[in-house]
Amino acid sequence: MSILKKIFTKSSRSNEDGIFFAKIETILGFKPLQLNHYQKAFTHRSSNKIDEKGNPMNYERLEFLGDAMLSAVIAAYLHKEAPAGDEGYLTKMRSKIVSREHLNELGRDLQLVQFMDSKIPLAQFGDNIHGNIFESLVGAIYLDRGYAFCEQFIDRRVIVPYVDIARLEGKVISYKSLVIEWCQKEKKHFHFDTFEDNAISGERLFAVHLRIDDKIVAKSRAASKKKAEEIASKRAYFAFQEKIDSK
Repeated sequence: MSILKKIFTKSSRSNEDGIFFAKIETILGFKPLQLNHYQKAFTHRSSNKIDEKGNPMNYERLEFLGDAMLSAVIAAYLHKEAPAGDEGYLTKMRSKIVSREHLNELGRDLQLVQFMDSKIPLAQFGDNIHGNIFESLVGAIYLDRGYAFCEQFIDRRVIVPYVDIARLEGKVISYKSLVIEWCQKEKKHFHFDTFEDNAISGERLFAVHLRIDDKIVAKSRAASKKKAEEIASKRAYFAFQEKIDSK
């Protein structure tokens, strides 16, 4: 049973609230004032909970708010730390910092799924659940303590440990976009052949063959078409890296 499920059990409410409070305080680096915001931040819609006004109680609205707060804080940081960067550069750098891959990494590092209240087994969630609840946590911080504490948390948990502008300048956001751009510049024909492949333990997977000039240059399998195409593109990029990087 998750920590939040125990919190909603009357017989253990006080004790579990204290445990939840202590764990959240450790993650935040400051004391939360209203636990209900953080409880909502880890509540999945499958729990079918409603608030005192009858509105659905889950993390999705907080995720939306947290996404906006992350973008605002990171934008302000980049504006200050990269004074020579134009709008396009700043936008690109912000996208690298708040990429879905990076947010998922942040959520995993903080082990946020331990707090999830869901009727769906955690094993059935994809990787994006980690980033989703990280964003919802940021949204909860904003509602609980305001912008300054949001900025403090993002600085401590995102900027200081993860953001290196020089390193990020060389980080590829999308190998698929990179390979497609190279093919278009070199007037090469490319095509992703994507089909379902359920051969492994009955799990629904998608297989991709990336063809360039009618030759298969990379293959991959993943749980979604988008991810499979990105993996195949990454393999193609490293196969043609010298040619691509020289352009």
